[in-house]
Amino acid sequence: MTVTTVPAVATREGVVELTRVSRWYGNVVAVNDVTMTIGPGVTGLLGPNGAGKSTLLHIMAGFLAPSNGTATLTGQPIWRNHGIYRQIGLVPEREGVYGFLTGWQFVLSAARLHRLPDPAGAATRALDLVEMTDAKDRRIETYSKGMRQRVKVAAALVHDPQVLLLDEPFNGMDPRQRLHLMELVRRMGAEGRTILFSSHILEEVERVAEQIEVMVAGRHAASGDYREIRRRMTDRPHLFRVRSSDDRRLAAALIADPSSGAVSLTENGLEVQALDFARFTRLLPRVARDTGVRLWQVSPTDEDLESVFSYLIQPRA
Repeated sequence: MTVTTVPAVATREGVVELTRVSRWYGNVVAVNDVTMTIGPGVTGLLGPNGAGKSTLLHIMAGFLAPSNGTATLTGQPIWRNHGIYRQIGLVPEREGVYGFLTGWQFVLSAARLHRLPDPAGAATRALDLVEMTDAKDRRIETYSKGMRQRVKVAAALVHDPQVLLLDEPFNGMDPRQRLHLMELVRRMGAEGRTILFSSHILEEVERVAEQIEVMVAGRHAASGDYREIRRRMTDRPHLFRVRSSDDRRLAAALIADPSSGAVSLTENGLEVQALDFARFTRLLPRVARDTGVRLWQVSPTDEDLESVFSYLIQPRA
């Protein structure tokens, strides 16, 4: 099942588009017929291990050629288009740093490779953005995992790219470092950059991303706001917690309607399984009014990102 909610894109500037993209290695299919549009703002890329996330990011960055289909940035082909690299920054999951270099040397070399007019100034600004100025003169081999992640982000930002692709960027960071980088990513997205980041920690995606893209077994499974995706999953019941002035009377009235499945009375109120989301949302206030019951709380219990993700990756029995 593919669930898609597509946000309106006012301009093509900084928009990455994949059209029927596949990538295979011999008989192994890593990405299978993926069509996806990533626009300005922060988008989270989700999927279990082996879903094709890293392959997709490398295709978007121009480091891998699609075996089939096309990948474009602002309407221009990405593969074998060297000019595209001025607009894209990539932070790969794998270590791509030289331990014998200092953080300053590593970021400065990235600035020089981009032929920036003031490479030292650009390197200084990038290191300051990720709070690595104090450690810039230490060799990278002495850095912690979180520090190496931050210096990789600095190198990816040194040329001020419009598009930033991050593969598990928060790995190894302590809580303070993670919160700082999350805020940096949110701020850059709000400024109009196109940011796509993958993460296996759903809380990170839920806190940072405005949209999600979900990959399952190399295929594109869902796209859009995860709450809207959940509401479009009409083949799965919706779960609600309801608290009222008379839970028993309300339960008896709800169970009589075909839009309600299981209704359980717990110490925290009612747990209701809604078989028909639209009908149930109209039914509940009407039943409460007709029975004289006051509603105190109505909250969905399976519209969080973790629930949506689990529904997408687990086939319906």
